[in-house]
Amino acid sequence: MNIENLKTFITLSELKNFTQTADRYYIVQSTVTNRIMELEKGLGKKLFIRNRKNVELTEEGQHFLNYAKRIVALEASAIEELSMLHTFSETLRIGTVNTAYDCFLNRHIMNYIREYTDISVKVIIDHSGPLLRMLQDGTVDIVFSYIPLKKAGFICHPFHADELLLVTSPAYQEYKDGIRKNQLPDLRYLYCDIMIQDNGTFIRDMFPKNHSFSFEIDKLTHLIPYLLEDLGYAFLPRSLVQKYLDEGSLISIPLIGFTAPTVQNYIVVPENKIANAAILQLITDLGLKEEDFHEE
Repeated sequence: MNIENLKTFITLSELKNFTQTADRYYIVQSTVTNRIMELEKGLGKKLFIRNRKNVELTEEGQHFLNYAKRIVALEASAIEELSMLHTFSETLRIGTVNTAYDCFLNRHIMNYIREYTDISVKVIIDHSGPLLRMLQDGTVDIVFSYIPLKKAGFICHPFHADELLLVTSPAYQEYKDGIRKNQLPDLRYLYCDIMIQDNGTFIRDMFPKNHSFSFEIDKLTHLIPYLLEDLGYAFLPRSLVQKYLDEGSLISIPLIGFTAPTVQNYIVVPENKIANAAILQLITDLGLKEEDFHEE
């Protein structure tokens, strides 16, 4: 399968425009058309619905998109690894969810690259699902995820449990003494949903079914500037907001008659890589031992 065809397919699925896709690759539009036609012929499926106004993925195209991205990522990873073969003794590719990285992992990675200068480190920040797929494809070596991977050939170890707090600006004093669950829908709530426990618990579950939020964003860490600007309330992990609580720029609202679930993080490593020196060094720096992973 031609990698240029796959890259063109991915770009066209994002831009939804043949001319813009051609401009992105400095090629003529007919080349984009030919690449897509060649890909569709090889797959035996129509990937796009074309009309005068726009281009949309077919159901088959949408399904194939994830595979195309994974193939392209795998090729890029292989090229990168080969180019580093005689430059570094090891390559460590870390996949992590945004909050885990910002709350505690970034400090460990800084210390790691300072100490192990002969190891090339690559960090990819994404959501749990894509990261776990990358781990299974072999394009990352270790993942820090909200979702556990219970699959043969992989070791999944609980890493960090975090208390979930309802926080807001000191400008909001209405619920400073506490809030009940049935009052949550009355808040100006700034929403970001994540799976916070492996039983499928989400932040949305604390609100009525089909509740509409006035603001949504896809990363928890991006909520903090909005909170600091007195724009509402949000549930966030304690490790993410503790410094703001300490300095008084945010306050925590007590929960009355209910509790928020704990945010659980996991480390997931392929069984055949747990003895890898670069991974062992990272695990040790995080205060864990190789034996912890063999107990699973």
